[in-house]
Amino acid sequence: MNFNSHTDVVVRVAADLVNLLTPGEDRGRRYAPPEGDERTAAVGAVLRGGGGREATWEEAAGLCFVAAELREVFESVSSGAVDDAARQVNALLIRTGARPELERHDGEPWHLHFHAGGPRYDRLGVCTAPGCDRVYVDTSRNGTRRYCSTSCQNRVKTAAFRARLS
Repeated sequence: MNFNSHTDVVVRVAADLVNLLTPGEDRGRRYAPPEGDERTAAVGAVLRGGGGREATWEEAAGLCFVAAELREVFESVSSGAVDDAARQVNALLIRTGARPELERHDGEPWHLHFHAGGPRYDRLGVCTAPGCDRVYVDTSRNGTRRYCSTSCQNRVKTAAFRARLS
């Protein structure tokens, strides 16, 4: 399932930043976000993976606050509070001064980068595996993803199998 080529990257990077920069649990283990130079390098890696650039220390620190706000959006959508999620996104867009921009890349002429939201909010979620609160973007065809990773899915299936054997 694709949102569209530009949105796919933006949503994936947002989920990656939430998982990188917010504390919680990851696959049954306590997760603490990186700090200092390690955080800056990790944020840069996420941005480069999305076609971006290196991050400065200040940008990486600022993204910690954005990631915390975005986690609330994922949690709201995951719990069915879509109106709350929309209000949170609108507040974030206003606060950050998000606006469309003219861009030229990949040999294309100048064009406007702006994409309206669509009805794909149900593809955002928080991992349902016990001991994990990492977020995910469901890109499966049938929209049934409920875990942040194959690891968490396997943990849940193995536990269920063992429970049936008992």
